[in-house]
Amino acid sequence: MEKKLKIAIIGYGKMGKAVEIMALRRKHTVGAVIDNEEQWLTSREQLAGCDAAIEFTTPETAPENIRRCFEMDIPVISGTTGWYNQLPAIIRSCEENRRCLFHAANFSIGVNIFFALNRQLGAMLADMKGYRPRIVESHHSQKLDAPSGTAIALANDIVAGRDNLAKWINADEYAGQEDLLPVKSYRLDDVTGTHVVLYESKIDTIEIKHSSHDRSGFAEGAMLAAEWVYNREGVFTMKDMLNI
Repeated sequence: MEKKLKIAIIGYGKMGKAVEIMALRRKHTVGAVIDNEEQWLTSREQLAGCDAAIEFTTPETAPENIRRCFEMDIPVISGTTGWYNQLPAIIRSCEENRRCLFHAANFSIGVNIFFALNRQLGAMLADMKGYRPRIVESHHSQKLDAPSGTAIALANDIVAGRDNLAKWINADEYAGQEDLLPVKSYRLDDVTGTHVVLYESKIDTIEIKHSSHDRSGFAEGAMLAAEWVYNREGVFTMKDMLNI
């Protein structure tokens, strides 16, 4: 992308710092950094000149962060998960006010390829009832939500494509119910993110796995999204940007 953007970073934790490094690496500038309520008040002038805001915060604060960006007509790229019960209202606000929201459970290009592989594997095994699926995910101990948004996205795709599953549950076993998909979460030190989808039968196991080595892949995907939404309005996900 030739145009250089002025980026607002909302949430200055590990991901926010990784986004800052990636923005500068891609020759953009950082116009504002918001990490607490006071900075929303003191940085309003700097925010007003930003081309996009990249938001990695908490499930409790993300919806209000997004609404504030809408009020200032700043396209917002949100990588926070755990708040999607409010997504329908946020989408309505975005569309009614002709704003721009790009949200993703995971901004890694590799993970979004993994999503596509998960859907394809699920379709191949949809009628093979002898294979029971489950998901195992591991993240660093500072991650607040469990299961991860990535694991939930994987689980929702499996449930949608398999008529003998009613829903997913946060558990490590099948809980004796044939129509439940278990999703087990681990929170460990120094684990960036690992997701495993398993289909188990009495005779074998089919497994696909994605492991993240560092946060730069997430930061790069978020920056690509910020570049991609320039001059766009509406609600977008990685499927739109990657044409998956």
